[in-house]
Amino acid sequence: MSNVAGTIRSAVHNAKAKFSNKKDESMLHAQRMLDHDPDDFVDINIRFIGASGLPKMDVVGSADPFFVATLDDKIKFISSVKSNTLAPVWNERWSVKNVPKHAVLEVSVFDKDEGTPLNDYIGKIKTNIEPGTKDAEIVGPVFKLRRERGTFWLEVESASAEDSDPKAFPYDFNGPIRYSRHTSPTAGVLTNLNEARLYATWKMYLKGIRRIFGEEQQHWNQNYKAAQTIFQGPSSYPVRQGIKTAHDILYSRTTENGFGVIEGVTDIVSILHSGGASRPNQHQSDHQKALSDRVKPAIYTYVIAIDDSSFRFSETGAAFFVDFASKHALHSKCSEHVWYSGEFHPRPKGGWDKFSDDQKDSDVEWEFVIDNNSGTYAPNKELLPKLKELLEYNFPGFTILALDREDEELKRSVAACREYALGKREVTEDELEPNLSPGEAPLSARIWEFRKSAPKEGSKESNEDRTYPEANE
Repeated sequence: MSNVAGTIRSAVHNAKAKFSNKKDESMLHAQRMLDHDPDDFVDINIRFIGASGLPKMDVVGSADPFFVATLDDKIKFISSVKSNTLAPVWNERWSVKNVPKHAVLEVSVFDKDEGTPLNDYIGKIKTNIEPGTKDAEIVGPVFKLRRERGTFWLEVESASAEDSDPKAFPYDFNGPIRYSRHTSPTAGVLTNLNEARLYATWKMYLKGIRRIFGEEQQHWNQNYKAAQTIFQGPSSYPVRQGIKTAHDILYSRTTENGFGVIEGVTDIVSILHSGGASRPNQHQSDHQKALSDRVKPAIYTYVIAIDDSSFRFSETGAAFFVDFASKHALHSKCSEHVWYSGEFHPRPKGGWDKFSDDQKDSDVEWEFVIDNNSGTYAPNKELLPKLKELLEYNFPGFTILALDREDEELKRSVAACREYALGKREVTEDELEPNLSPGEAPLSARIWEFRKSAPKEGSKESNEDRTYPEANE
């Protein structure tokens, strides 16, 4: 009996060791891949077709599946969430340059749980990147009675790497530029919101960042008091934890999110439309309703995040900024570094003071005015030409103006944008800066209710059955 117990203890120890070393092994595998000759690299296009036969994960309904795909743990793709289905169809594409021929593609499938940081783990597949259509059995957790959890379909196209030195930019994201609009039901529950625009966040995945910026990243501004509160000293820890949780709430993937692909200028312009009311239960005049499909004169706060190369933004007057020390830290999830940050606004060519609503948006040449106005990160103004190059590369056909925060042209353009919003679009002063309507509870007041549903480290629920991939986007 003691021999059996010893064998079990040894097996458990080995399993734990294998699990703890999994990431190191993946990193070693990826490094070995990079040691190959240039001819051993390919540019690939993956179409994630869909899945079938997924297990029912919810007591009510079936499942709200999404997946996370990785290549050698070096680059990640997170899909949209499909509602109430055991046979989701995605047809989502992912293009990556300079991938080692023998790279491993891993796709993990989850069931999205609304209103909680947890998601149910369904299972995963592992496959190579040889071209062709593939169907693979989804394998569930080791200790489950039923490990077969459906089938996943995908298609791989492959060609020799175009870059002469593929090792210079391995695992390089090459599109398409996907976006998501997040109006989380969780945020709605916590703050009594609906889908009002001032409670929305956007995320776009950009390509070519390392090719343009190299390794020049922007560190948090050590001379900025608000940033010191977030990043410096032992008292900053609970501040960061609260901001990180708020970020997870605001950027949570749900079935209610909007998903799409940027294919041209019209796609960007449509994202910048006024849409519905700015605040929950806000009355809209007939004039405002008539302009809901017009570009809104608004200022946006943005960061270009390092962890997933995404362009994240929201209106600067978003109500969820109330009680948070830094708008940019909320978007970056308290990252100590970003590629860049600041504010931007759309404008008709020359500025809003040269525009009239008598003109159709489709008859106007739109400009994208972006700056480095961020106290939290104080981006280097010498990199503004690179910021302009990056956005022109991702949004061809859209005129980009990258201006320093002290530039008089920027100040004039911002003032004209605000004046047009107030004078011509019936926007109120309280929409231009973060504030709450009477009776609204701030997002910060209810963070604990969201966090307490997360499993404690080492608990039974903190295994692969209950995970939170969003926290690592």
